[in-house]
Amino acid sequence: MITKPKGCKDIYGREAKIWKYIDTVVDSVMEKYNYNYIRTPIFESTELFHRGVGDTSDIVTKETYDFKDRGERNITLRPEGTAGVVRSYIENKMYGELNPVKLYYNGTMYRYERPQSGRERELTQFGMEVLGSDDPLIDSEVISVAVNIYKMLGLKGIKVNINTLGDTESRNNYRKALIDYFTPHIDSFCEDCKERLNKNPLRILDCKVDKDNEILKNAPTTIDYLNDDSKKRFDKVKEYLDLLQIEYIVNPNIVRGLDYYSHTVFEIEADIEGFGSNNVIGAGGRYNGLCEILDGPATPGVGFASGISRLAMALELEEVNIPIKEDIDLFLLYVSEDEKKYAAYLSQELRMAGYVVDTEYTNRSLKAQFKQADRLNAKYIAVLNSDDLNNNEIKIKNNITKEEEIISLDAIIYYLDEKLIDDIDEHSCDCDGECDCHCNHDEEI
Repeated sequence: MITKPKGCKDIYGREAKIWKYIDTVVDSVMEKYNYNYIRTPIFESTELFHRGVGDTSDIVTKETYDFKDRGERNITLRPEGTAGVVRSYIENKMYGELNPVKLYYNGTMYRYERPQSGRERELTQFGMEVLGSDDPLIDSEVISVAVNIYKMLGLKGIKVNINTLGDTESRNNYRKALIDYFTPHIDSFCEDCKERLNKNPLRILDCKVDKDNEILKNAPTTIDYLNDDSKKRFDKVKEYLDLLQIEYIVNPNIVRGLDYYSHTVFEIEADIEGFGSNNVIGAGGRYNGLCEILDGPATPGVGFASGISRLAMALELEEVNIPIKEDIDLFLLYVSEDEKKYAAYLSQELRMAGYVVDTEYTNRSLKAQFKQADRLNAKYIAVLNSDDLNNNEIKIKNNITKEEEIISLDAIIYYLDEKLIDDIDEHSCDCDGECDCHCNHDEEI
């Protein structure tokens, strides 16, 4: 038997509906903030990630899927979304458009890492990138977009951690301080961190192997090495977050080891019981140097990304009442071939009118068709009878109350309109948007 590759999973059934619901909320929020969707290739030139992500990153040194295609070109399955978006920004000369350019994506990434709960080798992320603005306001907006997506999905246990790396001068001062601090203790760290010491000491701070090393607890923090301009900029970001009523915690342990990151960095945690110690569901920051690394014009940038698998897990653990549709409006039953033909015709007409309709496709008995309607949670069922059809009539049954009516075929759309709206009204709440029921309250962001 052929099975799926290790570290990949099939998304189907209820889980697939949750994923699609997340997609819908993401699209809705991004539209309100005027972000435009972008789709970049799943595979890119290997050079994009070795240059763009950086040779000291675990993503490049250990986790990328690299291969040569039939033309002997070096190709890599994308491990993250930012580099591809920036490459597209440069290649398509988006910098000539009205700035800033606000983009978002939703797609699969590939990393060869040890599979674990919520972390797969094939992962799906949504994210956003803003290119062309260095304003602290756009930093706070990116954070607020992420927070509001999580809130719209129904998550409550959201914790925002922010920090700043400062500008190039501040970062260089901090880098020197880290080297001075870690050098006497470097033998207590893993081999990777020993190599990182002089290449990129910030990577030591988020090492997965040495995360519990006591030396890390007293390491210098970025805030202690900020120059005046970087301090003022960080104060502005916090001021805008306060204005937008985004609660946050300044966490000096939030860093980014990649050389092109500067100023604002942040992580968003889901503080949910059972989610585990690694409860980060989204992260981002400012990367003012990336566009130049990829041979583009000097362009400030800031972005964010979130894994959908871990987000779906958080929604389930927090027992969020997700409004996914798990029923159908009508199931059509029949016995004869003529009735089957009419079922095919009527299904098509009703579907085009906006109803969720299904019928029989495996020649089951009428009794078995009734059971199938129940399995599909059909709200209404209709048994097509040749005598009724000849009289231009149809018998419809409420599958919950078991009440039956014979109506004119010409009136079936009006009938379903009235009945289904009545069902919605009957089961709606009177919370006026103040509860956690996730009714359609047209909630404002």
